[in-house]
Amino acid sequence: MNKLMFYLAIVLGVGFSSCANKGNGQLIGSQDRMFWNDFDPYGMLYIPMGAFTMGPSDQDVPYTQTALNKTVSVQAFYIDETEVTNNEYRQFVDWVRDSIARRTLGEAGNDAFLITQNEFGEDITPGPQLNWVEKLKWEKPEAREALVEMFLPENERFYRRKEIDTRKLMFEYYWIDLREAARRDSREQGLVDRSVFIKKDVINVYPDTLSWIHDFSYAFNEPMTNEYFWHPAYDEYPVVGVSWKQARSFCIWRTQLLNNWLPNVGLTFVQDFRLPTESEWEYAARGGQKLAPYPWGGPYIRNNRGCFLANFKPLRGNYVDDGGFHTLKATEYNPNGYGLYCMAGNVAEWTNNAYDESFNSFSHDLNPDYQYEAGENDLPALKRKVIRGGSWKDVSYYNQVSTRTYEYQDTAKCYIGFRSVMSYLGRGKTAGTNSAN
Repeated sequence: MNKLMFYLAIVLGVGFSSCANKGNGQLIGSQDRMFWNDFDPYGMLYIPMGAFTMGPSDQDVPYTQTALNKTVSVQAFYIDETEVTNNEYRQFVDWVRDSIARRTLGEAGNDAFLITQNEFGEDITPGPQLNWVEKLKWEKPEAREALVEMFLPENERFYRRKEIDTRKLMFEYYWIDLREAARRDSREQGLVDRSVFIKKDVINVYPDTLSWIHDFSYAFNEPMTNEYFWHPAYDEYPVVGVSWKQARSFCIWRTQLLNNWLPNVGLTFVQDFRLPTESEWEYAARGGQKLAPYPWGGPYIRNNRGCFLANFKPLRGNYVDDGGFHTLKATEYNPNGYGLYCMAGNVAEWTNNAYDESFNSFSHDLNPDYQYEAGENDLPALKRKVIRGGSWKDVSYYNQVSTRTYEYQDTAKCYIGFRSVMSYLGRGKTAGTNSAN
């Protein structure tokens, strides 16, 4: 009887293992995982993890309480080699324009621009998706008739030019509020319904081209309003007139653009593109220099031949001695030690952080970060977002890597642009640590 039970146990064990796991009975982890290829995103540079002294390297008496210094650590990440250019941002604008056109044509009965079933013949949930394979032919009569609402009405056209109504370029996007989900009093809600942490926004993506005029009183900047964003002459110049919310929406779109393509080639998702934190921006701007006031080192703003090293306002009323007038190409000046262009001057740059004068006093020393999602009805002080780097219209003080200032999240200026970052997946590419103390 005991022998019979012994053989029965063996048979049951073999049957169980053959059904549940085809391995060798050892802990080998989940199998058939998607392949991961460590690649550098196009146009971005790798910044190794490291520790550095964040804040001014010298005493700044007027800003003693807002510009303290402290040693912090930042994990490895990627950052755009240059500020996002007009042509790069125009890809975003064109995508929004074309997606609206495809949806409009699909709703008008042209099914070629909508996908309603997956490869298995099943209806797509929750609804149809845009078909990006079918080419848009704006000149076809049926397209002109369906898309007439996308163009300026007759009474608003200049010399009867048929142009897209940029007021219609609205982008609907989503993000997950992980900080809200992580709050102790939110965890029970997350167990019940996680959708409350999925946030939605709709925003017009077209830059405020009139910012060239309304940012300056009694100055003639109409030529920049007329040509700067759309003319090929300015393709490689940094985009401006973009609010903080527009910059964030660009990063979310860029994430989905890549993540929708990766599975088609058998690769898994990557980290999200986003705006840099203050600490990431300053760490990258220093370029590995220890306690240097500028991205190129310092303490001078000219090289040994007397040439200025950034596009800024070098003297009172003199904007041209540095070689520029307004903005310049995003690669105009020599890069810093990490290979990044124009981390000082040209245009100031949005960061992801809300502005607080005492940030360095209360922030953590591990990936310092301070975020606040300000609503439309919040006080203006709560809508302040940190900008860094100085611009073509700023004096040299704002070019320093430690200088902090702010602008409001729903405003767009002709001297503020941005660049994206992406956290590195893993420890880092090189052994050891990198320090810029």
